[in-house]
Amino acid sequence: MSEKRKAYIAAISYAFIIGLSFMFVKVTLTVASPIDTLAHRFTFAFIGIVILMVFTKNKLTIKKYDLLKILPLAILYPIVFFTFQVLGLARISSSEAGIIQATIPIFTLALAGLLLKEKATRGQLVFISLSVLGVIYMLIMNGANATTGNVVGSGFILLSALAASLYNVFARRLTKQYSLLTLTYVMTLCGFVIFNGMALGNHLVNGTINEFFQPLTHVDFVIAILYLGLLSLLGTSYLSNYALSKLEASQMSVFSNFATLITILAGVLVLQEVFHLYHFIGGILIIIGVIGTNYFGHRKVVQ
Repeated sequence: MSEKRKAYIAAISYAFIIGLSFMFVKVTLTVASPIDTLAHRFTFAFIGIVILMVFTKNKLTIKKYDLLKILPLAILYPIVFFTFQVLGLARISSSEAGIIQATIPIFTLALAGLLLKEKATRGQLVFISLSVLGVIYMLIMNGANATTGNVVGSGFILLSALAASLYNVFARRLTKQYSLLTLTYVMTLCGFVIFNGMALGNHLVNGTINEFFQPLTHVDFVIAILYLGLLSLLGTSYLSNYALSKLEASQMSVFSNFATLITILAGVLVLQEVFHLYHFIGGILIIIGVIGTNYFGHRKVVQ
């Protein structure tokens, strides 16, 4: 099998895993609070990365200086990103959340222009505006149809997308200084410590420590958490980086849009979520905007 074909298989697998992750988060939220869900998710992820390091005999030398350097990034991703994501998913459908998070490449480009002084082409600006219009349209329509905090949920997912975009911008320098394993280990460790500290601390104060472990008695919850902790957090890191080593970034971004489609289909077909016409219109505007932005960015590089 050619390297290019392997890269496409990795990219498609990445899109499926990311696309289905929203559905599995919704499953966990039926039996656990948002913070407890994150605590269990990062516990499994941390156990997974430790086992991986033992079997591959990888040894990491991480000094205090390295931790302090990576910590600000870890606060953005995973702490802020996943906190806002799970709070948003507790209020809106997974398909709608997936559509809004499709704006991450758009926010990344805009923030890179503001913070890194990277200039966008005129074509990119047009398509960025189209994606932003799609988000605004969905938020307005949510406001008109809101009954259970849709606007708040959409706002949380939007903040989650902004956190991921800021991470993408600030991580560029660190990814050249540290290995993928080092960054993944430190970020997973931070998520494990902070989310477990918050969840256990809350249960200890309220005298409800038994409730923290109670979700682990549900088979559906355990399967969902294993998926989110091992495949969604760890597996996608390897798959996306392998694909990016063989494919252009603009090509890989198209598969991220494919992940949005998977999220929508999983939400509607499996979770029986209601999908309104305005979701479809807003989603089309956002995805066309993302594809157009990448297309004109690619042309700029070629020229």
